[in-house]
Amino acid sequence: MAKAAPKRGKNKDNARRSKKKISVLTQEKVDYVDYKDVNLLRRFMSDRAKIRARRVTGNDSQQQKEIARAIKNAREMALLPYANRVTTQRGGRGDRGDRGDRGDRGDRGDRGDRGDRGPRREDAAAPAAAPATDAPTTEAVTTEVVEVAEVTE
Repeated sequence: MAKAAPKRGKNKDNARRSKKKISVLTQEKVDYVDYKDVNLLRRFMSDRAKIRARRVTGNDSQQQKEIARAIKNAREMALLPYANRVTTQRGGRGDRGDRGDRGDRGDRGDRGDRGDRGPRREDAAAPAAAPATDAPTTEAVTTEVVEVAEVTE
């Protein structure tokens, strides 16, 4: 008669160690961990492809050594990844409450005329190529207006 697996009951002394995990290998009666059994090995890996700890999986030390060796062999044979990249939405703070997108920042008063600050990057300092048309460009029109203003004053 086979020995029944221990029940997962509550520990009355300490609530932290309340449940003893039962290993997947014990439940499914796996006697040999093969590195080619990728579906079994993935159950012992996190979403970032890290090997899960014994306290998480419920393995005993011998089972954990076998699992770790099989995962490392499967990684070497390119059956399992060394690391998985987890992509998340960037730039969001999550909950902004009732403030909306930017929020009410109040009246900051008159900022005054800051003037032209010039180019912000090195590549912006290079002038753009002039269009090949006979019509005056906006730069030329602005220059003419400025010259007329200087003459009248």
